[in-house]
Amino acid sequence: MWRALAFLALLALAAFGAVWIADRPGSVTIVWNGYEVATSLAIALIGVLIAAILIGFVWAIVRGLITLPDNLVRGSRERRRAKGYSALSRGMVAVGSGDPLAAKRHAGDAERLLGAEPLALLLKAQAAQISGDRDAAEQAFQRMVDDPETRVLGLRGLFVEARRRSDETAARAYAMEAARLAPSVTWANEAVLEAQCADGDWSAATETVERRAALGLVDKSTSRRQRAVLLTAAAQTREAGEPDAATERVLRAVKLAPELVPAAALAGRLLARRGDLKKAAKIVEAAWRANPHPDLAKTYLNLRTGDSVRDRMARAETLARISSWNPEARLAVSQAAFDAKDFAKAREALSPLLADQPTVRACLAMARIEEAEHGASSGRAREWLSRATRARRDPLWIADGIASETWSPVSPVTGRLDAFVWKTPTDVIAPPSQSDEEHSAEAEPEAPVQIAAAPLPVQNPVPAQPVPAQKSDGVNSHITGPMVAGAVTPVVMPLPATSNQGGISKASDMPKTTTAA
Repeated sequence: MWRALAFLALLALAAFGAVWIADRPGSVTIVWNGYEVATSLAIALIGVLIAAILIGFVWAIVRGLITLPDNLVRGSRERRRAKGYSALSRGMVAVGSGDPLAAKRHAGDAERLLGAEPLALLLKAQAAQISGDRDAAEQAFQRMVDDPETRVLGLRGLFVEARRRSDETAARAYAMEAARLAPSVTWANEAVLEAQCADGDWSAATETVERRAALGLVDKSTSRRQRAVLLTAAAQTREAGEPDAATERVLRAVKLAPELVPAAALAGRLLARRGDLKKAAKIVEAAWRANPHPDLAKTYLNLRTGDSVRDRMARAETLARISSWNPEARLAVSQAAFDAKDFAKAREALSPLLADQPTVRACLAMARIEEAEHGASSGRAREWLSRATRARRDPLWIADGIASETWSPVSPVTGRLDAFVWKTPTDVIAPPSQSDEEHSAEAEPEAPVQIAAAPLPVQNPVPAQPVPAQKSDGVNSHITGPMVAGAVTPVVMPLPATSNQGGISKASDMPKTTTAA
């Protein structure tokens, strides 16, 4: 539309100019070398126009001849580049579809046609990876590292290859170099954080988390939670030797994440040792409201050493009121009543937990009550012990398919920070039905599950010392384990798979767990 209007405007202007010249006739005389040429103004203008067209045509021919070699070279280069990008596109499709032969062929064509193009090197490395040629892949990534524009990409590839051959030292070096060159690269920051956690360098890990938050790689709530976990881990390593430093760190952790159970339990213990019982109780109660946990109950019931069993039972009832008689609170009240020899109240606290599929701890608690009242050989005590072997499992710390009785700041499988979650593994083991319980009475006893101990990553580990059997405190009375750097070493075990028929496991397929009184 606009082009048509512009053309019409120019045409009108030319017509106006022609009419204007026709209305004003004149003559043009050219004298040159004794010759004189006289003509009208219109003819002279037409001659000038024709001469300009001829000169332009001749100049175009001369210029084309001069630039012909460069144009031929440029055209050949563009054709090669187009073929190279076509090979690159086909190679990427071959890599995505898992065709190593086609990927290697197209990668060779792309490298031949494009040279050291970053995408061509990346295609060559990926083609070598899917074909299993690790050496060729590393060579391609190393060539990327030598180019400043692709250095971080090459470090990423070398990091992946080092992980595949289990060379953690080299992988860590590549990640640290990438984080130094590009601080906002997510994978490098995560790898550096994982390495620092594996070394137990909690201070450096905290700095890494803060830097990630400043760069916007994680949101503020996640950053606060991770900092709280790292501060709790640092406090755990200093609990025995440096209680003041441990207290300072764990209080910062509680401020960042009041609901973090390990931090609140540790803060309660450390403050109780300093005699600050009011602050300790306040911290534990706040965490208990968010997450009722046996470690919090144990800490709260033992805040003041030398208290009578009645005082402990009163504190257990306080926790029960705070959490509206949560199952963990009932277990704590039952144990406190048991220690006070008030067996009727212990039974009363446990009775709602025994109505439908009681857990292992509830069955063991009832077995202790029956044993105290009627003797270890009583039928009721043996019945509850038998039910405990088939009962529904209690909550555990679970991360990446690993169940642990104690919390750890990182996953023992992936090294992921803050991976452990307190939950019941109901999606792994289903409770037995009543008919299964009847058939299981005739089944042969199975071997107990083997529980492997995995030490916490600490800065200055000390040799493990066995823990002597102690008097039951009613919260985790069946849990014992070696001590490392003043903290209980987590006992971890993989969550077993079950053979389910219609969603319910047979009693003979259920693993047996060993317990210590």
